[in-house]
Amino acid sequence: MTLGAELPASATPSPPSRAPLVMIIGDSFTVGSGPVRGWDGYAAQVARHLGWQLITAGAAGTGFVNPGRVGRTFQQSFVKELSWRPEPDLLIISGGRNDRRIGAARIEGAAVRLLELVRRRWPHTRIVLVGPIWMTRAPRWAYRVREAVSAAADRLEVPFLDPFEPLGPHGRGWGRGAVLPDGVHPTLVGHLRLSRWMVTRLHEYGIEPRPL
Repeated sequence: MTLGAELPASATPSPPSRAPLVMIIGDSFTVGSGPVRGWDGYAAQVARHLGWQLITAGAAGTGFVNPGRVGRTFQQSFVKELSWRPEPDLLIISGGRNDRRIGAARIEGAAVRLLELVRRRWPHTRIVLVGPIWMTRAPRWAYRVREAVSAAADRLEVPFLDPFEPLGPHGRGWGRGAVLPDGVHPTLVGHLRLSRWMVTRLHEYGIEPRPL
C-alpha cells in the first residue's frame, strides 16, 4: 500500500462509543469532606465502577430546603451548575441530612419541585433519588427526612435508594473503619462501601457498567 493511500472500509477503525454521563447533586458526602476529596468519594467511585463520565454539583451543608453557608439549595445548585449542560444519561440527587430543622412537607415539596424541573429540562434523563446518608445509627428525626424524600420519589415515580438499609435491624451497617473521627462523614473505606452498595442498588434498576 502506498503512503497516503486510503484504508479499505473494512480496515477503517470505528470511532469509540461515548461513555454514558452521570451527574450527581449532593452535600459534603458527595462533593468531598475532610481528608477525602471529591475524586475519591463515593460519587467518583460509582462512576469509575460503571465506566461512566461524572459531573458533581452541590456543596457541603446544603439540602433540599437548607441553603447552607453557600446560600444554595439542591434546586439552585441544579440551575447554576447543571441545567445549562447537555442532557445526561442519569441524574442522582443525594441528600437531606442537612434539612434537620425543616418540616417533612416542605422537604417533600422541595424535592418534588426539583424533580419536576429536571424532567422539564431533561425529559429523557433517568433520575434516581438517594435519601440522607448516615454511617452510624441515625437519630429519630432523620427517619422523618428519609420518609419525606422517599415520598417525593413515589410521587414522581423515580427509584429511591435508602442508605438506611444497611443500618436496619438485620443489617450489618457500614462496618468498622467507615466513619471519620467527626462521627459523621465517611472515611475512604466508608466511601468505598457506599459506592459498592449504590452500584448494587443501581444494578437492580437496570443501570449497568459500560461494556469494555
